[in-house]
Amino acid sequence: MDTQARPGAPARPVVLVTGLSGAGKASILRTLEDLGHETVDNPPPAIIEDLVGDGATPIAIGVDARSRGFEAAELLRVLERLRLRRDITTTLVFATAEEAVLLRRFSETRRRHPLAPGGPLGSRVPDGIAREAAMLAPLREAADVLVDTSEMPLPDLRRLVERRFRPEGAEGMTIGVISFGYPKGLPREAELVFDMRFLRNPHYDPLLRPMTGRDAPVAAFVEADPDFVPFWGRMTGLLDTLLPRYVAEGKKYLTIALGCTGGRHRSVLVAERLAAHLSSQGWRVDLIHRELASPPAHATAGPGMSVAGREALSHPS
Repeated sequence: MDTQARPGAPARPVVLVTGLSGAGKASILRTLEDLGHETVDNPPPAIIEDLVGDGATPIAIGVDARSRGFEAAELLRVLERLRLRRDITTTLVFATAEEAVLLRRFSETRRRHPLAPGGPLGSRVPDGIAREAAMLAPLREAADVLVDTSEMPLPDLRRLVERRFRPEGAEGMTIGVISFGYPKGLPREAELVFDMRFLRNPHYDPLLRPMTGRDAPVAAFVEADPDFVPFWGRMTGLLDTLLPRYVAEGKKYLTIALGCTGGRHRSVLVAERLAAHLSSQGWRVDLIHRELASPPAHATAGPGMSVAGREALSHPS
């Protein structure tokens, strides 16, 4: 097998996808297939190197605790050997989600967890989740990309994978802009984070509270803060300086996150403005408002209230 890169030929992408059952591995593999990767799901770890071979097509291989002969230590040894090759670039992706989210997904689909002990359907799912998490812990630690789908709608997951694994032939750098709320934690994929909580908060205005940063009254309220314009100039000035340098270093994707208390007003407004600014500069931009995929924390779900995003990954995959 030729394990040396051919002169002038880019290294072929090899992606190993693993993670917890129900966390979205199948969705990641489908997206990679749409991006042009040959995909293989759940082969025995012993044949992974043969599957990679020495072809030219990018390949994505799904492997988890269901695979015959699966051992995390063996998969790590395979990964180490693949990373020694010069003709390929190997990435380990680990999909995860919070236990409560995984429990809900298995409950909604009424599927048995592959590692759950025998018994009534769904009755021992927590045991299966715990066993699988322990088995896969070494792979989570070794992962190059950790994808937490707990609060991630399926379209956002697709965009994240597309941004990370866009073919080398695609020119330029793709920039992800994400608004979020701090109570739910930082987006795991964030590389640059800006805190918007210093700006005046529309939440305390009863008329503005039900709105979002996409609405003109909220935008006017936030932009009237005397510190908004100086901050905006400094942030965009910093990014306008940094982004070309990242491209010069060969970076293909960058994720910028903007957070506030609830993730629905200030961060949304600034993310909208930043995405428009970057697009006007010629950058390819993906805009995601994480908390707008779910109802406000103070709201109670009822008739007519959309819970978009929480059901987008409801099937274990």
